[in-house]
Amino acid sequence: MCGIVAVIGSREAAPLLLEGLRQLEYRGYDSAGLATVHTDEGQSSGLITCRRAKGKLVNLSRLIDEKGSPGYVGIGHTRWATHGKPEIHNAHPHRDSSGEIAVVQNGIIENHRALRHSLVSEGVKFDSQTDTEVIPHLISRELELLKGEGQEINGTMLLQAVQRVSSQLKGAFALAVVWAETPDALVVARRQAPLVIGLGEGEFICASDTPALAGWTRTILPMEDGEFALLTPLGIELYNEEGERQQRSPSLLSGFDQVVDKRQFRHFMLKEIHEQPETAELWVARHLPRGLSADSPVALPFEESFYEGIERVQILACGTSRHAAMVGAYLLEQFADLPTSVFYASEFRYAAPPLAPNTLTIGVTQSGETADTLAALLMEDERRSAHSDPAFASRQLGITNRPESSLSRQVQNIFDIGAGIEIGVAATKTFLGQLLAFYGLALAFAARRSSRKPEEILRLAEELKSVPNYLRDLVKHHDQLAEHLAHRFSDTQDVIFLGRGINFPIALEGALKLKEISYIHAEGYPAGEMKHGPIALLDPRVPVISIAVPGVVFEKVLSNAQEAKARDAQLIGIAPKGPETEVFDALMPIPDVCEWISPLLSVVPMQLLSYHIAALRGLDVDQPRNLAKSVTVE
Repeated sequence: MCGIVAVIGSREAAPLLLEGLRQLEYRGYDSAGLATVHTDEGQSSGLITCRRAKGKLVNLSRLIDEKGSPGYVGIGHTRWATHGKPEIHNAHPHRDSSGEIAVVQNGIIENHRALRHSLVSEGVKFDSQTDTEVIPHLISRELELLKGEGQEINGTMLLQAVQRVSSQLKGAFALAVVWAETPDALVVARRQAPLVIGLGEGEFICASDTPALAGWTRTILPMEDGEFALLTPLGIELYNEEGERQQRSPSLLSGFDQVVDKRQFRHFMLKEIHEQPETAELWVARHLPRGLSADSPVALPFEESFYEGIERVQILACGTSRHAAMVGAYLLEQFADLPTSVFYASEFRYAAPPLAPNTLTIGVTQSGETADTLAALLMEDERRSAHSDPAFASRQLGITNRPESSLSRQVQNIFDIGAGIEIGVAATKTFLGQLLAFYGLALAFAARRSSRKPEEILRLAEELKSVPNYLRDLVKHHDQLAEHLAHRFSDTQDVIFLGRGINFPIALEGALKLKEISYIHAEGYPAGEMKHGPIALLDPRVPVISIAVPGVVFEKVLSNAQEAKARDAQLIGIAPKGPETEVFDALMPIPDVCEWISPLLSVVPMQLLSYHIAALRGLDVDQPRNLAKSVTVE
């Protein structure tokens, strides 16, 4: 969610901070700010300049152009409001009463109320409603204590103060701290929130996500959970939670050559919808090369031991990733005959099911940083590690678009969906990539469990190879069709999406996309459940979008659509052309394909319809209000 960038080196910090924050705009935010430390010639102590602005980053940039923010050391932040409204006084950085300490934070300090109450009782005055503001005041208090102990004023003293304060904080957070009295030092800390250090020549940049390093460096040092770092122009000192010095080699950031550019498209979201054929084509080339047999129908990056002995699967995910997981569960159960359950990661943490043996736990998160998913995976790993029976041992897989993320450092196995950088907050091509990952797993498990005949397994693999061409035609045709339909439904206030079987999760995803970017209330239902309550909502003002794909439930879905039409609802069908689909008032046609692969196609018309309705309304499609690309708070 919130984005952090921190810089120390030989160049003016403010331009670097602003550019880094621009690369993190996709995360979602409602205010921005930065603080730099400037030292006058001959002075050992510095002066902190803090600039903050409500709204988009351009407002902060204009403020800095007008008033300046000098210095070679600085911290920057884009804030997604949790505690306190999105106002300037709640924007980061936050400072102590003297104005000599500045802090930016990503995460939530769960015990901030108790800490605030204690500080207020000591006479400290607060300027914001945020949980973060307790941190600079606590650091100030610890620095005074360290001075009283006779310690030398330097970066090590600031590091010690941050370490002491961190032990008082409950919750997940990432911090970057500067102090006017040590203008050549920057301290960063990480606890269950992402933070990575980029290494340059005599300068360093620290950020909450790797895009902030774009064009600056490919050499990175990801911080581990519970670590602290003292950065100076001379180098990095890295410490664990116990204060022990850590020695670790940096790594090279992969996939760094992708250019973040809208090209001819009006929005990143539209560009990313149009990139889905390429996403599928790359996936097919990587995982379905020629020469595979029914015994080994898909090339996945796992040893044979990964599959051995697995009797059931549980999937943990949130939002769009959960919808992909639901399609995955259908495939694993119905095609691979592998019992599978899907859980909201945020609920799993507090109501996990009883442990079952020989279970594979899959965490799905496009960013690899989703706090609820990471915490749920960690909890499951801990409770399985405490079990004495080897059958209950922890076996985990992460499905993500970010192989350098926190997820990859936490779980044993990673499935990189390889969808490329996605800037639009509303997931499109990463959703497709997640779906394809589950198709790969279903093929692999079906072959090893002999749950399907060899010819069925090979047939599904061949049908998946056709998906890129189907997607090219769909995107090209439906871009114009969806734009036309958007004019009919742009003033709609409520929409119902219906699907059955493998396409029920796609109905949920269609409703979520419409809600996310157009702010229209929408709900997805299993088509057969409409008559059990939701049908009361139907009237001529409530459109019904129905996914009707030939297969085991095709006739049932058409009957459910007739029920909606009898209540005067406008019907939009996502179905192949044919006499059966004449029931629909408007048809967004898809190819007549095998039901197994239909979710990969049926989702595209809904993505485009949601996009064009939001664009027609003049909304911020790429950065919808209140949303964030990477949800790093619980």
